[in-house]
Amino acid sequence: MTLLTVENYIDGAYAPAASGGWLTCEDPYAAAPWGRMPRSGPEDVDRAVAAARRAFTAGPWARMTAPQRGAQLHRIAEAIAAHAEELARIESRDNGKTYREMLGQLKRVPEWYRFYGGLCDKINGAVLPTEKPEMMNYTRYEPLGVIGMITPWNSPLMLLSWKLAPALAAGNVAVVKPSEYTSASALRFAEILTEEAGLPAGVLNVVTGLGAEAGAALTAHPDVAKVAFTGGIGGGRAAYMAAAANLRPASLELGGKSPNIIFADADLEQAARGVVSGIFGSGGQSCVAGSRALVHRSVHDALVARMAELTGKIRLGDPMEDSTDIGPVANRAQYDRIMTCIGWAKEDGATCVTGGAALADPKGGAALFVAPTIFTGVAPKDRIAQEEVFGPVLAVLPFDTEEEAIAIANDSAFGLGAGIWTRDVARVHRVAARIEAGTIWVNSYKGGSHISPFGGYKQSGIGREGGIEMIHDYLQVKSIWLNLAEEAPYPFPL
Repeated sequence: MTLLTVENYIDGAYAPAASGGWLTCEDPYAAAPWGRMPRSGPEDVDRAVAAARRAFTAGPWARMTAPQRGAQLHRIAEAIAAHAEELARIESRDNGKTYREMLGQLKRVPEWYRFYGGLCDKINGAVLPTEKPEMMNYTRYEPLGVIGMITPWNSPLMLLSWKLAPALAAGNVAVVKPSEYTSASALRFAEILTEEAGLPAGVLNVVTGLGAEAGAALTAHPDVAKVAFTGGIGGGRAAYMAAAANLRPASLELGGKSPNIIFADADLEQAARGVVSGIFGSGGQSCVAGSRALVHRSVHDALVARMAELTGKIRLGDPMEDSTDIGPVANRAQYDRIMTCIGWAKEDGATCVTGGAALADPKGGAALFVAPTIFTGVAPKDRIAQEEVFGPVLAVLPFDTEEEAIAIANDSAFGLGAGIWTRDVARVHRVAARIEAGTIWVNSYKGGSHISPFGGYKQSGIGREGGIEMIHDYLQVKSIWLNLAEEAPYPFPL
């Protein structure tokens, strides 16, 4: 079988790794390799950062005005929209998520570039009314420089765009190290943005490889002005420490163990549907998956029964088929992690209501499927209630009072998202104010917008993505003093 060969994208052209090494691109549904990509190292990262730095300091990108950058981002949006189906097919083949889901993401991605493109010429400095009448003081906002971006495998181009759109709008350049499991779409994306949307060469560079090799070299590079990372806590901590060693800022979007809190007065049918879709959508491979259901004891049994019934209707299979709700687990390492977590729950005495095991490929192949799983009888300190699974596993925990629900919800190292299900408006505001999470959904779960900030409390991350304020995370402010007096002021006579 001939494998498709993809290469690094540096300075507007494809290039192999300096070492000549390769990594395999695996198709999770076919359970077979379909391509290969460079196994890059520090030399490749050096080349990419140097290309980005040249683009930042010289050439057309460095000379673009803010309105011109805005027009460039709008051209990027149009190019992505034109290639949404192609890019969605690549992503589905790489990570096993349904084509329907990936296409939906790619159709929304252009909105990020349109939104931040519209902000390019609205970043204003100010003339400051200081106490010094002989001096004029004003500020400028300027880009940081080369942004090192580390992106995950679950929603590759969407999560890249959350970083890239505001970074470009601010005038920065980027070197991206995508997940070694899903690098193909980022490489094609860079080619489209450069060759079709007209992004100047070197502004966007993509270097593939392992986190401990290419990723570590990128986050520790002295010419990287900021690190923007999405992934697990271990990788995020390493990226943060590498950035700190160079006194560079970092934004981190990490994991979650998000609670869905269902009170007794909730619309139980809507709550059941919201919880099931919130954990089993994307096969649970989502940072905001609602992996804990906190259910008032008076409605616990009825809600669990309805959730189990809905779960039984979920269809697993070929991610390219419209009838499929969940594709296979994205890779062997994640599959093993999910099965380990299911084992923990059973060891700790939880009751498996449905699922709890691997499933055979519906078409008889070797794809990695895990049955959507619900556990009851879970205690707040159980491993299945504390550890992020990143798979289709729901832990159900009962509660009796509002105070108890809040305490259980906050009894986590994470704080990314939370859902509240109730008809009591006063309770909505009381509980939402006390939940330690960056995003709260009320009588719904998941959903977001480029207009709204997204990020986590505690170990779920540092910083936010989305919203007007986000562009300032990719800018630095400069204060300029101008003497208006006939003579320059001196601290002592000269």
